[in-house]
Amino acid sequence: MWKVRDDEPQYAFLKEPSVPEVNYYEAPIDLIARSGGAVPAGREMFINEEPGVGNNPNRNKQHAFHFTADNCIGCHACEAACSEKNDNPAHISFRSVGYVEGGSYPDFKRMNISMACNHCDDPVCLKGCPTRAYTKHVEYGAVLQDPETCFGCGYCTWVCPYNAPQLDPIKGQVSKCNMCVDRLEVNLKPACVSACLGNALNFGVVEDLPENREQAKLSIPGFPDPEITHPNIRFQQTKGMPDEVTRTDGMPVKYHKDEDGQYRPVVDQKKGVEKKWSIGKLSSRENPLVIFTLVSQTSLGAFFLSALGSALGIDAAVAFRESVMYVPFMAVVVGLAGLGMLMSATHLGKPMRFYRGFNNLRHSPVCREGLGMLLYMVFAGLHTLAVLPDNAVFQSLLGDWGSYPVAASSFSVLALIAGAVGLYYMYRCYRIPARPFWNHWQTGSSFAGTALALGALLTLWFAVPTLSYSGADAAVASLLGLGGLVIAAAVVLEGFGLWRHAVAMNHGNNEGSVSHYIQSTVFGKSYLLRNGLLALSALLALCIALSGSALLSLLLLAVLSLSLLMTALVGRALFYVLVVPTTMPGAFFWKNKDFEEHARDIGLANMPQVGVVADLH
Repeated sequence: MWKVRDDEPQYAFLKEPSVPEVNYYEAPIDLIARSGGAVPAGREMFINEEPGVGNNPNRNKQHAFHFTADNCIGCHACEAACSEKNDNPAHISFRSVGYVEGGSYPDFKRMNISMACNHCDDPVCLKGCPTRAYTKHVEYGAVLQDPETCFGCGYCTWVCPYNAPQLDPIKGQVSKCNMCVDRLEVNLKPACVSACLGNALNFGVVEDLPENREQAKLSIPGFPDPEITHPNIRFQQTKGMPDEVTRTDGMPVKYHKDEDGQYRPVVDQKKGVEKKWSIGKLSSRENPLVIFTLVSQTSLGAFFLSALGSALGIDAAVAFRESVMYVPFMAVVVGLAGLGMLMSATHLGKPMRFYRGFNNLRHSPVCREGLGMLLYMVFAGLHTLAVLPDNAVFQSLLGDWGSYPVAASSFSVLALIAGAVGLYYMYRCYRIPARPFWNHWQTGSSFAGTALALGALLTLWFAVPTLSYSGADAAVASLLGLGGLVIAAAVVLEGFGLWRHAVAMNHGNNEGSVSHYIQSTVFGKSYLLRNGLLALSALLALCIALSGSALLSLLLLAVLSLSLLMTALVGRALFYVLVVPTTMPGAFFWKNKDFEEHARDIGLANMPQVGVVADLH
């Protein structure tokens, strides 16, 4: 535990609280009572792997930070104290100070904001983490994270509205504020609070107002919606701010005061209005996820359409199922699923720890997505092995090994169920309130549309040549017609979702609106190209469906393939690079994505003390 100095100043000690039984959200402040007595009092926390119980009489009550915005002078002493205590490198900071400003001379105002983990009542990081690296303790209500359990997927950094978890691309793992529980055990305030020069930061049992404070507000300008996680932080801000305040970092967000007095994020046109290509910026650290989602959805769509066609007794589908090329087709389908799982693992900061991705099936959609896709791949592979003995080439080489139609059908059904679960939770992974651009049903329509369109495309490229070679011209014509209609419907589904999404984001007055603004300007030409290719793909698919000429249909199919692949790649890359999270405001240099990009461009990032590293895993 923390060693108390003989000359420890009195302000560094916690005071005896006087609080109600429940907090603002009607949850018991006594965490033993909140757990229903399921967790005993007096547990050892094994801080730094050392046993023992501290002498803090309030260790089983929810604690919280209190920030007085009027007092913060932006000195960053809290940042320095936190980083020194936790031995953080220059590019990692558990607590950061940003600011918003507004007005004009002589009535220009600036408000500094110091923010770290808020140890929320409903910690979305804990629910989202697939490795169960997070724990909400009944001791102080601290949400603690174990970096050694983490495998660096970064999902907690997506779901947290406050940018509290910090992904270290060098170590390949996440770490965050630990509430200085080693200091709390000996009745000392966290290091950041003790270091605050302006008496802006304070700490104690939640809802217990510090001395000389009169407010315990839930939010201030720039703070995300507290209803997302019920954070344990309270604010005081008695000095008024202008009706509109801006951020000094590169994020094109400003905050406008509504009639109810709350500040809402709106678009700040820092990027101008010129439409650009910005092709180079389409590449991001999420490139493995671009590949993972696309190839996985292609595999799911192809398997689903093939199985559905056979189940419905469609002649062309049945003929292809009985052909010699069905096994190679299934091998490609299973191979794409395997490639997707590999890409998902390479996205991790510590890929060799991929097996930890199933530790939190109770809460994490990432776990359920991974398990669904893994079981889909296994069952689809077993289905392929079950139909292999029926393959003419197999029989000519190895003889008759019998037929296993029941096993093939059973594994097919199981693969469809597992694939549906995997695709659903792939969609649920992105329904994140802290990322409004993703938190829309269009994400689901996009994933389903991609699966059907690319899956149908893969199926046609295998089935049409196979049936043509066997002389089944009628089946070829039928298959091209059905395939064209499926692709056209899938493209229309995706296009409709994109249209409704654009309308919602354009009028959303949130960070999603900011994403749409960036989409329409910084990536404006790439965005128009994607939309144009989507419309072209729908037209080509309809022409294939209505064409009576097999040769013309194949030529159109080749053009459609290029159009769909480019649409999918550009669209999915935009999906990842455009999202603007509900993060706290940064400063001019610190926590400023534009400065980080500039530092990498000019080589300043090569100096470790600058605190900017490669934006890669």
